[in-house]
Amino acid sequence: MAFKVLAINPGSTSTKLAVYEDETCIFKFSVRHDTEVIGSFEHIIDQYDFRKDAIMDALKKSEINIEELDAVVGRGGMLKPIEGGTYAVNEAMISYIKEAPRGEHASNLGCVIAKEIADGIGIPSFIVDPVAVDEMDDIARYTGMPEIRRDSLFHALNQKAVALKASRDLGKSYKELNLIVAHLGGGISVGVHQKGRVIDVNNALDGDGPMSPERSGSVPLGPLYKLCFSGDYTLKDIQRKNYGQGGLVAYLGTNDGYEIEKRIKEGDEEARFIFSVMCYQIAKEIGSGATVLKGHVDAIVLTGGLAYDKLAVSLIKDRVSFISDVLVYPGEDEMEALAYGALRVLRDEESAKEYK
Repeated sequence: MAFKVLAINPGSTSTKLAVYEDETCIFKFSVRHDTEVIGSFEHIIDQYDFRKDAIMDALKKSEINIEELDAVVGRGGMLKPIEGGTYAVNEAMISYIKEAPRGEHASNLGCVIAKEIADGIGIPSFIVDPVAVDEMDDIARYTGMPEIRRDSLFHALNQKAVALKASRDLGKSYKELNLIVAHLGGGISVGVHQKGRVIDVNNALDGDGPMSPERSGSVPLGPLYKLCFSGDYTLKDIQRKNYGQGGLVAYLGTNDGYEIEKRIKEGDEEARFIFSVMCYQIAKEIGSGATVLKGHVDAIVLTGGLAYDKLAVSLIKDRVSFISDVLVYPGEDEMEALAYGALRVLRDEESAKEYK
């Protein structure tokens, strides 16, 4: 029996839609939202009716019959810390998202819209591996300052999806393997996957780990706090140096991988060196993950948009291939990952988890 799943992925000014019939994508569309209208809502959750109406209109115009769906799956948002997996959307999840104690983000709307559409036609609704996934061992949370703890905030949806792909290619269950997965995109997260759990990972948003095309990554604290108290920068200035204006863009004036690749090919030595610095730091983070696993690493997995870049892959492989085999799965297909998570539950390959 073939299953048909609608995947919904809300972004800041658009909502991506896809319909899968089993593993085959039969429809994909991005609903663009007027930025002035979006900006007129005081809270993200207030956009719910506006976005849902736009989604239903797009599906109708594309002649997608929602009565034929078996499930609706939405991108998970800023929920309380939970373990990875596919979750049935319930009232506890909706209530938490409406209160938004961990912050407002467009992805918060995923579960709300999915449940409303699914309930209307009597089918289940799910979310899959939201950014709130937290499976870190306690030992990984501590720092040298008792006031500061390390948080799990990473590309959970894509990391878990490619970890499952790697497991299938290795002919083993995800829960049998030790993997180090590096998501290489605008932000970079390197997760240590031990027997199906991400027991350690750098916080890809808050300045932890390698530099990336637009994020600074970890920097020495001494110079940083002198910078903070120099009087030359506001808190927002420092935040932008960490997120948005750090990393490659700070040195090279662009975070565009194609532009940087072009400059390197044309002989720009500074571009090549700074790009190599980023790859050096990624490799160093992977090496650090190998120590967490005490050297027992079944494979290193590279994914994300930068995994298309042959120079990046080569530079990283050159430093880490002594640890284990390196598998490369370029790109990040969030819609596929969402749909596949729902399919695993529909096929009874795994059980939907309950959000409490």
